[in-house]
Amino acid sequence: MPERTRNGFLAFIALIFRGINLFRLVVLNLVFFLLLLWLILLAGDHPVNIRKQTVLVLHPQGQLVEQSSLDPLQRALNGMSGQSSDQVQVRDLISAINHARTDKRISRILLLPGDLSAGGFAALREVGAAMDRFRASGKTIDVWAPDMDRSQYYLAAHGSHVLLDPMGGLMITGLSSYRLFYKDLFDRIGVNVHLFRVGQYKSADEPYVLDQASQASKTADAYWMGGLWNQWLDDVASQRKLQPKQLRKIVDSVPDRLASTGGDIARLALDDHLVDGLATRQQVLTMLRKQGVPPGNEGHGIRQIDMQQYLKAVSGPTPPMRESVAVVVAQGDIVGGNQGPGRIGGGSTSALLRKARQDKHIKAVVLRVDSPGGEVYAAERIRRQVQLLRKSGKPVVVSMGDVAASGGYWISMDADRIYAEPNTITGSIGIFGLVYNVPDLLSKLSVHSDGVAVGPLADARDITRPLDPQLATLMQARIEKGYRDFVGGVAKARGMTYAQVDAIAQGRVWTGRQALKRGLVDQLGGLRDAVAYAGKKAGLGPNPSVRYLEQHGTNAFQRLLLNFSDSAAAQVLAHVGLRVPRWLAPMMRASGPELHLLQMAKPGKLNVYADCLCTPH
Repeated sequence: MPERTRNGFLAFIALIFRGINLFRLVVLNLVFFLLLLWLILLAGDHPVNIRKQTVLVLHPQGQLVEQSSLDPLQRALNGMSGQSSDQVQVRDLISAINHARTDKRISRILLLPGDLSAGGFAALREVGAAMDRFRASGKTIDVWAPDMDRSQYYLAAHGSHVLLDPMGGLMITGLSSYRLFYKDLFDRIGVNVHLFRVGQYKSADEPYVLDQASQASKTADAYWMGGLWNQWLDDVASQRKLQPKQLRKIVDSVPDRLASTGGDIARLALDDHLVDGLATRQQVLTMLRKQGVPPGNEGHGIRQIDMQQYLKAVSGPTPPMRESVAVVVAQGDIVGGNQGPGRIGGGSTSALLRKARQDKHIKAVVLRVDSPGGEVYAAERIRRQVQLLRKSGKPVVVSMGDVAASGGYWISMDADRIYAEPNTITGSIGIFGLVYNVPDLLSKLSVHSDGVAVGPLADARDITRPLDPQLATLMQARIEKGYRDFVGGVAKARGMTYAQVDAIAQGRVWTGRQALKRGLVDQLGGLRDAVAYAGKKAGLGPNPSVRYLEQHGTNAFQRLLLNFSDSAAAQVLAHVGLRVPRWLAPMMRASGPELHLLQMAKPGKLNVYADCLCTPH
């Protein structure tokens, strides 16, 4: 009994100490967050001081996107925890370059593209055009990277001087499009996938019903990817003062000629005049100092400012409402309902276009499309809002980004004018539907489905039952009507006959330049050209005020967090190790998209899709 009493007493004491420790942790965390809030309020909107002869350092990290899919709180937490957001908005890069072009305090740009990831070439072409305008003003762009791939070098080629680390390399590879095919797997496990489609070249669905790509798919893919590759060679050769044939020969022969430099791929790039010199990062800073760039703080490095700090410095207060052109970004897969920033929702994107129609200050709309498509009905809801905008007297101009294919073309076709870059991926006019069921899988597991059904197609949506032939007939009829609607809509919008559109449709993908020749787009150009055209058509001139309409604005607290995460105070605290815990930012991150097959073939629902898996690697 005494032993039991002593153990009970010790347990009671331990419980008290655990309580004290928990209270201590709560108090410490409370003090930490109160201190953080105080620092945020203290940082506020203090102006950023930019001195003369400052170098704007552009170090884009992560995926180049039209619109960030991270909410403001997530971006702020990333910055305050010392992590990059993994996304760089095209408009931010271009805005920084455009402001720096006329800013007398900025002497030059130092571009560090080594951590940039780009999914396509159209966005890179837009950034490159901004770099060309910067250089035309008489200012210099120095580029340095330890290594560069094809996309990073495409951007680097627009620089005045391209430098590569002596221990680095330049890996220029061609384009490829390989996919995994699941038919044999599905056959083995007993999943039956039934495909309904129209379009000889519509191949987004092939991985689920074939064990290899069809010959029609390979032929079409080789054609548009060949167009993209030729455009890449033309653009880079022009920047490097080479002939496209000469550049093609250089790239094709790298493996054979690498032995001549003892395996030194950086030296080979220099010998081929693809870069202007080899230097370490410290040597680049020393070079800039010798060229007149003042030293940085405490006499070290160079006088510089990064992109986020610079954009904050030049953004200024929000101007009063005035007549303007609105830009609505449609990026990603098209799905139903309401979606967050950086995504396309049939409900949310339609709401943005409706808002633009009802806003008396908005006189025209530019729809910036970067989408391979998705659900047909969601795309149709967006297209109808484009029609209503035009009927209200407001011009609608489409600017195609990296991809505007299939459903992405569906939402574009009724615009007053369509702009595409030469290396935009577009077309893919075709639709399909998928239905799957699993009675064979259940049988393998010794599970069986049985019962009764009353009335026609009563069990048609039950995936545990074999596909009802009547449902198959219904689905194919719906797909064929959907294709006729798609082709007929394009014919009406583009002033073509049904037969003319059908001949270039069939699910076939085209580059922007190929699409122009076939009448699917009106002009080659970027967002800047589309905005200028919309401004002139609305009577605002070629340089109108521009507003981005976003799905979610930032509240006061989120703006404070964003201001603090970009502030000098946050950088100082991060330098001495005081950051928001790294685990907090990932916890706030939204979950990734569903598996493509599960998204496209939802059980119990008859969905029709205009989708394109047409991003090369």
